[in-house]
Amino acid sequence: MFWLPLPAAGLVVARRVRVRRLWGRGLATADMTKGLVLGIYAKDKEEDVPQLTSAGESFNKQVAGKLREMLNISGPPLKAGKTRTFYGLHKDFPSVVVVGLGKRSAGVDNLENWHEGKENIRAAVAAGCRQVQDLELPAVEVDPCGDAQAAAEGAVLGLYEYDDLKQKKKMAVSAKLYGSGDEEAWQKGVLFASGQNLARQLMESPANEMTPTRFADIIQKQLRSASDKTEVHIRPKSWIEEQEMGSFLSVAKGSDEPPVFLEIHYTGSPNASEAPLVFVGKGITFDSGGISIKPSANMDLMRADMGGAATICSAIVSAAKLSLPINIIGLAPLCENMPSGKANKPGDVVRAKNGKTIQVDNTDAEGRLILADALCYAHTFNPKVIINAATLTGAMDIALGSGATGVFTNCDGLWKQLFEASIETGDRVWRMPLFEHYTRQVLDCQLADVNNLGKYRSAGACTAAAFLKEFVTHSKWAHLDIAGVMTNKDEVPYLRKGMSGRPTRTLIEFLLRFSQNSA
Repeated sequence: MFWLPLPAAGLVVARRVRVRRLWGRGLATADMTKGLVLGIYAKDKEEDVPQLTSAGESFNKQVAGKLREMLNISGPPLKAGKTRTFYGLHKDFPSVVVVGLGKRSAGVDNLENWHEGKENIRAAVAAGCRQVQDLELPAVEVDPCGDAQAAAEGAVLGLYEYDDLKQKKKMAVSAKLYGSGDEEAWQKGVLFASGQNLARQLMESPANEMTPTRFADIIQKQLRSASDKTEVHIRPKSWIEEQEMGSFLSVAKGSDEPPVFLEIHYTGSPNASEAPLVFVGKGITFDSGGISIKPSANMDLMRADMGGAATICSAIVSAAKLSLPINIIGLAPLCENMPSGKANKPGDVVRAKNGKTIQVDNTDAEGRLILADALCYAHTFNPKVIINAATLTGAMDIALGSGATGVFTNCDGLWKQLFEASIETGDRVWRMPLFEHYTRQVLDCQLADVNNLGKYRSAGACTAAAFLKEFVTHSKWAHLDIAGVMTNKDEVPYLRKGMSGRPTRTLIEFLLRFSQNSA
């Protein structure tokens, strides 16, 4: 027997009779493996009636108005992100989940710095698809809700959960577009969300599984399957030594796990010699802190300290799948930061690729050490732009929390491009200062040219960015500190608890727009 969510006992009896009639019309022989998610808007005015989407209205006509009838008697109007499930309405869909989309008029919110309507769709569709998953139905069709790309992102991101190493797994649900909507936009959303899910998988995997070598192998396979316009170079320790990347090697030497310098190329431009964009990602596959060891509480989260490498590599894989007409290079120095008799010691001085010496006053400020050499190497490609991403500082988490990625850049135009991309994706960025004020604090160094720790405890994210700036001569560079957005508890409703894979979709959108503006 199917039950409907109804407020009063008398109405339950009436609905029971109707469901029996529907059952008698042939639902017993229907395909019981597919759910449907439909959207409904909030009332713009108190006297208005909540409006179904065009797909919802079409479905309501197919069932002779029964969807609207049930919505009217089953409770108050649905708020944004809330769901209500109905059973036995249609022979093809034993379960229909209606989701609240908020107001139809919702657009770009200049205070929130995102497109509220798109965010509402992502959150609502994710909630609806999870309802279908809880019912253990293996397939769901999704209303485009006026924006098929946002709907696809909500579905694919919302259904993802890392359970690779569990015996008991959630029902795998395949999502597809309902009706004859914008299939191209839907597939674009699937691609964007799948890119973020790749980063989530890489970040969530335990460090004994996701070693530098394993990370490089996975990206190699992903990139080769994405496009034939790719090259992958998995550089061993001997190559790193030849490049005189002493800063990177000083971190890697504390671990028995061999370091890898991953270099990936996507040549999408018709002109193979056209200057590339270079993305650089911090790839610490586990960060114990080294000799300056971290507290044990939550140290397990440091399996995701390669989030910078995960997001930039996933973005490049997605760009290759999109066949973007630009050239992109990704660089990821990969190693562990471990304490041992060979590890960096506080007060040690190491030499970076550009010849600058670095006093290592805190071995837990290791991300900037491996990035210093990678940024120096990035310049050898004469790139149009250099963007690095790193889970760099706890101070960034204190400053912005999970609300936005902190961006430090020496180029207003590059900032604008990143900011506009983030409004579209809802994965926001916020500009942070690169003042000389912070540079002075890392250059005031007793033993070397630069200190890996700021002179004062304050503004740790800013002094870390100032340190990186000492290894950048390019006029279009941005540093993305993604420490605050590394994990999701419940802040982003369409992501389950765990590693977030942020800001992969913003990087993909940035690359897409850059390619369109370069055409």
